[in-house]
Amino acid sequence: MPAPCAPARTAVYRRRRPERTVRYRTVQTPLATWLELPCDRQQGAGGGPAHVERELRRSLDSGILAHGFARARCAQCGHAFLIAWSCKGRGVCPACNPRRMVETAAHLVDPIFLRLPVCQWVLSVPKRLRDPLEHDPAIETLALRINVQSREPKP
Repeated sequence: MPAPCAPARTAVYRRRRPERTVRYRTVQTPLATWLELPCDRQQGAGGGPAHVERELRRSLDSGILAHGFARARCAQCGHAFLIAWSCKGRGVCPACNPRRMVETAAHLVDPIFLRLPVCQWVLSVPKRLRDPLEHDPAIETLALRINVQSREPKP
């Protein structure tokens, strides 16, 4: 079998190893215990809502070869390697969240922002106000109105 491509000519794929990370061990070790804790949820007893358990379990499978992979081969040298499947989750997976953000940004920039005049604003909210803004639509509307009015040009 030929040697892998030299780094000077092409990039070398290095599989991330999520099972070796502190984050993985932090979630994996107490997950079973957490899921057994009594909780007030309608779907049954357990450590939290069903969607939280599903996301945590899927994120633990993400990037592990035993849970699925694709085989790739370098066209130049013939070197074959495995690429582990990701969970494609939206919640806690450190591999899938950045990928999803990049895909969403590319979608917005290419087909949408090129056709429309766009101005980006970033609104930082003190931590004490985040909970009321999230749960009370009237306060959220008022904060948005104040923010938009402060951005309007003064006559």
